[in-house]
Amino acid sequence: MQIHVNEKCVRVKQGARLNFVRSQFKPDADIVIVNGFPATNDQELAENDRVTLIRRGEIPSEEEFEALLVARHSPGVHERVRSACIGIAGVGGLGSFIALALARTGIGRLILVDHDVVEPSNLNRQQYFVDQIGQPKVDALSDTISRVNPHVAVSAHRARVAPSNVARLFEGVTVMVEAFDDAREKAMLAESFRLAYPDVPLVAASGLAGFGPSNEITTTRRGKSLFLVGDELSAAEPGQGLMAPRVGVAAHHQANAVLRLLLDESPV
Repeated sequence: MQIHVNEKCVRVKQGARLNFVRSQFKPDADIVIVNGFPATNDQELAENDRVTLIRRGEIPSEEEFEALLVARHSPGVHERVRSACIGIAGVGGLGSFIALALARTGIGRLILVDHDVVEPSNLNRQQYFVDQIGQPKVDALSDTISRVNPHVAVSAHRARVAPSNVARLFEGVTVMVEAFDDAREKAMLAESFRLAYPDVPLVAASGLAGFGPSNEITTTRRGKSLFLVGDELSAAEPGQGLMAPRVGVAAHHQANAVLRLLLDESPV
């Protein structure tokens, strides 16, 4: 029968057991994952099972890396996400969280666009570090992504998104993500992108400031291809700032909406 061991297709005898497979392919493995879940006992394997064998503390070869990165994913997910290209307009609090979540998911390509540099005030909610202060955000985030998953192809553009360049910057994306702070930029991106690519899903955000209840952050559908994340009320204003926990909740709503769209599931 056919199974997958560290994402390679191999043939074993019908009824082969997990310990036998480990002894044949990686006898020093001390973490064994079957179909996305850690296995604690020997078990009989079935056709098309996915087995991942990991030795703690070992830096994998380039060939093994991707397989081990996605070992805990649900079977069938990786094949879909690694062929996708996701555009992210704005890589601040929302965009930097979203990009890293998608990189950890094994997305094939990310297009990152932002004109700004990393500042100390960004560190309260954005995925940057003190030693990156002063760097263009797209460059700093690209470096962090490469440290998490070097197999993601990143196209980084230090530019201000405008109606005149939306179509060029985000040509070929599978799903588009709006991740700006400014309401006017949000509206501009939504209008310009939907005019250029009316059939490509767009995941946007509105209402995520402060420290209100996480359960008020929801995902709703607005028309054929627009999905909106947030509570749609809590804007950043004096007395109500942007903070990492709630921004992170919204960002991961957006990242999960992207994943569901890639898997032909509704984000709502």
